[in-house]
Amino acid sequence: MPDITLHRTHRTRLLQIWRSAGWPCRDPVEIDLLAAGMVRLAEEPGGHEVLRLTDAGIACLAEARRRGARALSLHDRLAMRFSGQLLAAGRIVWRELSLRAAVDAPPAPGVPALAVPPPTGLWSAGEDGEDGDLPPPAVARVWRVARPDLFSIRNTSVPSYLQPMVHEVKASRADLLSDLRHAAKREAYQWLCEECYYVFPAGVAEPEEIPEAFGVWVLHGPVESGRFELLRPARHARCPLPFAVWMALCKATPLHADGEPAQALLGAGDEGMPPGAGEPAGAGLLQPDGSPQPAAQP
Repeated sequence: MPDITLHRTHRTRLLQIWRSAGWPCRDPVEIDLLAAGMVRLAEEPGGHEVLRLTDAGIACLAEARRRGARALSLHDRLAMRFSGQLLAAGRIVWRELSLRAAVDAPPAPGVPALAVPPPTGLWSAGEDGEDGDLPPPAVARVWRVARPDLFSIRNTSVPSYLQPMVHEVKASRADLLSDLRHAAKREAYQWLCEECYYVFPAGVAEPEEIPEAFGVWVLHGPVESGRFELLRPARHARCPLPFAVWMALCKATPLHADGEPAQALLGAGDEGMPPGAGEPAGAGLLQPDGSPQPAAQP
């Protein structure tokens, strides 16, 4: 077998074959993978050929995944670990969304500020029993782009139960103190949600160092196996989601839990079908005399 060096292009193709039906492209990349023993050609019952990963190909993908996991920073691993906790609580979670928020910014002398209307919910007053329009801001406001580490809402169909939340993840004390120096950044987070939290490893800071309006979560132990503890709940402030935030959520893809069976029923056969699937209509029903329904004639 020739000694072929696999590059990123080869690993990407391996992942594509793993996720697909395996239809061959018959290009030089597949020639390299076949020669390296990462994939093999298999003949389907219909007579056509498909590509299937060998044990060596699966091992190559697993090693690339391990290297990628080690390359993640402490901040990324902490954010992903806490997002799992939010997902387990039944919330819909997005990472690092770019959201526009309106913050109070008195204009400098001679420089007019861009006036911004107060946040308006997607539903008008009276549709869900909520209050009407918010009062106009006391000072001029300007738009600011905020990128919260984790933005989440409840998985509900009732607008007043959405409870949007922002969780800012800080892996070090220097990162936390740098964030606390920017009041406009914190104000943008509060404009986007009803509750805002800081998440960091235990010992990075004390709750008294965090502004009172923000909640505090800390991680005890390693990122992979540690335990999260709520040291202080956030101050709750009613906040209907602005329409601009709704549009950003519509265009973004939320996170999914590792064990979430997104395609559990695809190709699962009878074992993956819901009860009663595949049975003729009326199966299991009884006639007026108590006898079962007769089988349908072909």
